[in-house]
Amino acid sequence: MTQAFSRVRFIMVHPSHPGNVGAAARAIKTMGFHDLCLVAPRYADVLDLPEAHSLASGAGDVLASVAIVPTLAQALAPVTMAFALTARARMLGPPPCDIRQAAGLSCEHLNLHPEGQVAIVLGTERSGLTNDDIALCQRICHIPANPEYSSLNVAQALQLAAWELRYALALDASLPLLPVTHGHPQTGNEPASGEKIQALMAHWEQALVSVQFLDPHHPKKLMPRMRHMLARNALTNDEADMLRGLCTAMIKTAGKR
Repeated sequence: MTQAFSRVRFIMVHPSHPGNVGAAARAIKTMGFHDLCLVAPRYADVLDLPEAHSLASGAGDVLASVAIVPTLAQALAPVTMAFALTARARMLGPPPCDIRQAAGLSCEHLNLHPEGQVAIVLGTERSGLTNDDIALCQRICHIPANPEYSSLNVAQALQLAAWELRYALALDASLPLLPVTHGHPQTGNEPASGEKIQALMAHWEQALVSVQFLDPHHPKKLMPRMRHMLARNALTNDEADMLRGLCTAMIKTAGKR
């Protein structure tokens, strides 16, 4: 994982549900982050509560390293660019952006400032961030959602933010976006060669004649159309062999009649 991932902090202000803290830890670990900070949580022992550990589900290391501070100002002390995640439009405050733009801006900021640190700030489950909280951030950030019902659980909102940040940072660092396997390559999944396709077409024509689907004296455009159909599907070695087996069975069955 690139060094940029270690410079992203997720801050939950006054979280009241231990399960959301555990789910948040799981969410950020899944996306390759580890820095979770809580501001004055409702329960001082939130990190020890069973619901937090249950919903962390394998992210116990992230949960164990969570920082707890009394104020948002302290949580933001090392941060050089903070995004206040909110569902409500604000009359006053920093300029707004959506979460995808925020991810792009975060990536640019981390690249331009090697010592910089980015934060995503989320408010309470019940009322979100206050205006005073938002005033401590450089940008307001929105998740484009159904305007008639834009209420997201705080851990769900954090998951979306972590996903967008991961995607932006992964693209920038040319990290793989799809899972990879480390087994031996299977030649059967490789594209069939031109020679193999030509042999298949000859066998296919023989099979169609044997079952009297193709009249060799009046072939019309059947074989060219068959050729185009198979070419469009970019057959693999296994698929070409499978069709050759079908041709052999057709010819054998026709010979018994």
